[in-house]
Amino acid sequence: MEKQLFIRRIGTAGKKALKPAFITARFLLCIMIPVSFAVLILDFTGILYYIGQFLGPLMRFLGLPGEAALVFISSVFVNIYSALAVIGTLNLSIRELTVLAAMCFLAHNFFVECVVMKKTGSSLTKMVFLRLFSAVLAGWVLNRILPAEMGRPVHDNPVSGTGVGVVHSIGIDLAGLPVILRAWLIETLLNVLRIFLIILSIMFVQKVLDEFGIMKLLGRAMAPLMVVFGLPEHTGYLWIVVNLVGLAYGSAVLIEEVRSGAVSKPDADLFNHYAGLSHSHLEDTLLFVSIGIPLFWAVIPRLVLGILAVWIERLRRFLVMRSYRVRVG
Repeated sequence: MEKQLFIRRIGTAGKKALKPAFITARFLLCIMIPVSFAVLILDFTGILYYIGQFLGPLMRFLGLPGEAALVFISSVFVNIYSALAVIGTLNLSIRELTVLAAMCFLAHNFFVECVVMKKTGSSLTKMVFLRLFSAVLAGWVLNRILPAEMGRPVHDNPVSGTGVGVVHSIGIDLAGLPVILRAWLIETLLNVLRIFLIILSIMFVQKVLDEFGIMKLLGRAMAPLMVVFGLPEHTGYLWIVVNLVGLAYGSAVLIEEVRSGAVSKPDADLFNHYAGLSHSHLEDTLLFVSIGIPLFWAVIPRLVLGILAVWIERLRRFLVMRSYRVRVG
């Protein structure tokens, strides 16, 4: 009897996961597919190369070679994998890679993740500014504090990415366009399936944990850490999710929590101030550590910036509320 009840509750959790998983996957794909296609065209026409050239002076200000802009642009437009693919074509030192890694961590998959944060209660303009400013700030600070000699240039990086591979010349070869479009279409269809399966798995786990009351236990266990981070106590499970699977995939849980009323939009907005800067500490960290980035510098800068962003936002809200009370009082 207990076994049958257990199986029935698992089935109930699975049914509850289907609808939010489908809605979230559709939402993400409606952003990802157009952005992916736009980047493909920008790369194919060479416009992406021009953008990289335009950002060259900023890179040099941060102690990086001008071509490092191509790495940053790739991470902003696409993801960490595309940034690693471009890194594999450049000759960068460990110090330069460390600065770049921090910037990519803070601003990668920019369009998708900023729209996710907007959907869960944050200002799009504010999140855009927060992530771009934090990326440049992290690059500037690390350029000033890292030792001049951290390591030799990295040759033959063991990275191969999916997505954009930024061109280094300008021009349009229409004859090659059908082949590129076919490859993009196949990759996109595979990504559609992969994204839905990942989100369905995440939502299924979340619903199972909720069904058996484990969500509440995790929330209580994480509450002391959330207080230190300045986050609402009940966001402990969300914190675990975004650190394990990232903000885009973790949005499935965050969107569902906001929709159901378990997390208010003001609390979700506060959580986004942290999550927008500090997430995917498992996969993204391992990818950059595998090419020589010190673990400390792969984790601590974004963790610190995420916590600072939360406490600054809390201070801003406090001052706004106090000012309001003074005016009405």
